[in-house]
Amino acid sequence: MGARETALNVLIACRKEGGWSNGVLKEYLQRDHLDRRDAALATRLCYGVLQNRLKLDHYLQQLLTGKLKDLHPAVRDILHLGLYQMKEMDKVPTSAAVNESVDLAKKYCKKQRYAPGLVNAVLRKAADGPLQEPTGWQEKYSHPQPLIDLLKGYVGKERIEPMLRANNEAPETVVQVNTLVITTAALAQRLEAEGVTVQPHGWMKDCLVLSGTGNLEKLLAFREGLFYVQDAAAKLSVLCAELTPGQNVLDCCAAPGGKSFAASIAMDGTGTITSCDIHPHKIALIENGAARLGLNNISARVQDASEFVSEWENRMDTVIADVPCSGYGIIRKKPDIRYKNHAEMASLPELQLKILENQAKYVKPGGLLLYSTCTVLKRENEDVVRGFLENHPEFVTEPLPLPDCFPKNESGMLTLVPGEYDTDGFFICRLRRRV
Repeated sequence: MGARETALNVLIACRKEGGWSNGVLKEYLQRDHLDRRDAALATRLCYGVLQNRLKLDHYLQQLLTGKLKDLHPAVRDILHLGLYQMKEMDKVPTSAAVNESVDLAKKYCKKQRYAPGLVNAVLRKAADGPLQEPTGWQEKYSHPQPLIDLLKGYVGKERIEPMLRANNEAPETVVQVNTLVITTAALAQRLEAEGVTVQPHGWMKDCLVLSGTGNLEKLLAFREGLFYVQDAAAKLSVLCAELTPGQNVLDCCAAPGGKSFAASIAMDGTGTITSCDIHPHKIALIENGAARLGLNNISARVQDASEFVSEWENRMDTVIADVPCSGYGIIRKKPDIRYKNHAEMASLPELQLKILENQAKYVKPGGLLLYSTCTVLKRENEDVVRGFLENHPEFVTEPLPLPDCFPKNESGMLTLVPGEYDTDGFFICRLRRRV
């Protein structure tokens, strides 16, 4: 099975089953046993089509004689794949894009006997002449207008277009070095020996940006536990806790475990880290990741972050609460977020506040509570924190210890917006419990 067919299967599965593209893509790459080159192409095609769906529909409306809504969904997926290769990729020959798309139509649209001919005609028409480019942000960046309006209301008119543009860029593979077992320089050499292109991150220490990896899990350096995947924003949130060796730490919404891993490394593998998640099947992700990295101070368990555990009351030096959120900061990695029903997110602040108030009970006097999300919406970020502080005067915000590339922070809160610091969108707040 080739890269284009794998990408089509991912698009069909996401559409039919409502799965998240990153998880479905990982599953199908493993299932189809693609080599590094084909895995990279399938990934580019899958994300590219999802990131540009409204833009591709804009092109299709100019190419079809009938109505876009009348297209069979699989035919539309195949046309999206073909057009993306022709309009957004430089190194794919037009003939390959057309012929492979026609072959996919023959295989996946057998009941739609018109499909191969239609796909061939539409894509050849697209190759014959220029198409009108979209002018509005909705089609240009493939973000539904209600989402654009929502994001603009929080990030402002000057930051919205750079954010939309960043959301459509291919997500980089950012990894953190397991400095308990290898230096950053030595890991870079190991990865380059495996054929990976390695660059240091712009401002995060012991952080590398990789390309040409294919399936990361096939790399020997990965299997030996020399690094783990984590965006610089998530790593920064843990560093803002300024953890020290020997601490007792709770990570209440931990899966798949990146923040617990960062905490363990920051604590030199000492102390205790209790990593929790509400979903039983995700506990294995934490346990397997910790075992691969050789982090023995992490203990994972199933636990609802909003439910009280009496044995933890006033026991934790630091509690990390990276709570469930709308995910509007990670659209570049989960491009399908932009097409979800945004009304379903309205109740999240209530849950976030409930979790924060419950986790506060575990922080010992003088201890730290770190609140974070991967969204840019103030209603899930600053507003939740302010609501918490109104009812909990025993907590105060503290300035965030940030790298030199950031302005000095006094508020104890930071929102990272995509397009500014080469990170996911993220919110971090540092809260200290008074002694």
